[in-house]
Amino acid sequence: METIAILSPQDAQAIWLSIKVACAATLIATPLGFAVAYLLVFSRLPGKALIEGLVNLPLVLPPVVVGYLLLLLFGQSGSLGPLLQHFDIRIIFTLSGAVIASAVVGFPLLVRAMRIGMEGIDRHCLQAARTLGAGWWDTLLTITLPLSGRAVLAGMTLMFARSLGEFGATIILAGNIPGVTQTIPLAIYEYTNTPGGDSMALKLCLVSIVLSFTVLLLSEAATRTFRKR
Repeated sequence: METIAILSPQDAQAIWLSIKVACAATLIATPLGFAVAYLLVFSRLPGKALIEGLVNLPLVLPPVVVGYLLLLLFGQSGSLGPLLQHFDIRIIFTLSGAVIASAVVGFPLLVRAMRIGMEGIDRHCLQAARTLGAGWWDTLLTITLPLSGRAVLAGMTLMFARSLGEFGATIILAGNIPGVTQTIPLAIYEYTNTPGGDSMALKLCLVSIVLSFTVLLLSEAATRTFRKR
């Protein structure tokens, strides 16, 4: 049996970039995801169904379509292209593009998990807090956020895992540039199109499995800690 080679510097960069992209996408999307979930659960906006549909749209669209739409949005002739050029900001074929692609694709999973947690909060607790004189911020920080903590953690875990495996939107918006935007899925794709690259692709698949499984174990441990409290 052929022995799997040790990680090459390019593979190590792909792993590190995957972790960076997943962490950045999760941290950037979490506050916005919490706000959207809160809006969908506790507000009475007439257009809430439309907002929910737009939030869940990346979940049902092919990732390549999402990437192409983002390319149209951030491209030189796109809606935000001239504005980004004015401030000398590059999104296309950069690590920022990979982060944005991962954040958009994983955002519905993040919001859905948070929303389920918030829907399980007893409304009587919120009403009691307001009756006792607690303001909106006090209610949010002392009741809503702690009671939905496990759901927030679950959403972040799903978001992180989804970002680790993101391929379609990333390759369209950020490209497959080794050392710059090449994450684990993109490196695996490159190896599968390279003669004799099967063993290298398998190696990265195993690394991806280990990373994802580790994230799930850490999430489960954190969830148990929340339950004890």
